[in-house]
Amino acid sequence: MPALRRRSLLITAFGWAAGGQVAAATPATPLRLVVPFAPGGGVDAVARALAGALPAVLGTPVNVENHPGASGTIGGRLVMAAPPDGRTLLFSAATHVFTRQVLVLPPYDPQTDFAAVARFGQAPLLLVVAPGRAEPGLQALVAAIRREPGVWTAGVPAFGAPAHLATLDFQRRAGLRLNLVPYKGTQPALMDVAGGHADLLLDSVVALLPLARAGRVRPLAISAAERSPLLPAVPTFAESGFAGFQHHSWYGVWAPRDTPAARVQALAGAIGAAARALEDAGALSPLGLSAAVLGGDGFRRFVAREAAVGAELLRASGFRAE
Repeated sequence: MPALRRRSLLITAFGWAAGGQVAAATPATPLRLVVPFAPGGGVDAVARALAGALPAVLGTPVNVENHPGASGTIGGRLVMAAPPDGRTLLFSAATHVFTRQVLVLPPYDPQTDFAAVARFGQAPLLLVVAPGRAEPGLQALVAAIRREPGVWTAGVPAFGAPAHLATLDFQRRAGLRLNLVPYKGTQPALMDVAGGHADLLLDSVVALLPLARAGRVRPLAISAAERSPLLPAVPTFAESGFAGFQHHSWYGVWAPRDTPAARVQALAGAIGAAARALEDAGALSPLGLSAAVLGGDGFRRFVAREAAVGAELLRASGFRAE
């Protein structure tokens, strides 16, 4: 990717931040990018895109490790306990931010027990239904669900995930009562919808796009302000009668809490460079993803706002932590 190589040269020439290069001490030691969800889901796909671009910026290999389970906290705990040297990082989505809201005994506080490194990108959510469902559009789907309250099932890849929060918001706005079925990640939920074992799923377009294009699930609406060029026939929620319904899955990186500030700043610069290079090279748009780089205090403030808004949505829905 020429754009990626050009940006790598600029980063090497001018440095990322005070404190020097991340890989200067042990350039051959791989960086571990821990994904707290199963392979094949949206978070995993985006993590692997970043992992493919970072070596050109860092000058060191990057290995993706999947550690799914316990609402993302298995992978989170692994990173929290890792040496704070900037070589073991957590790559997750908004799910990480809501650990305290969705677990009765959370193993950590995401805002105080980790160093927030950078937001990497974001993607709209896509609503898909099982292929055997005959409803021609979102309003027809809503009408069908209303005729059978409490019968229809909606997959929840993880409590506190954008998919969960958006499904709660959709249910509230439409006046529906869905059976929310928890899964260990997007991929098992998606496969159940494709197989007709669950009725619908509202999750990141990154993970749902391949099966939607293949006709194995049926897309009904996208949660962006405008239609996606990847699925131009799929209307937005606003076009389908849900004005203002805009949700995104966003992706970020965290380090162990005591990671030196200079190392965190350098990593944020490298992640930002990789994100912009991938976007310049056209590598993100086929995933339905756009670079949305935010580091340092800006990322910390963003996380705090997201946590407050999501916590209120969970409270209003009557959600009870497990």
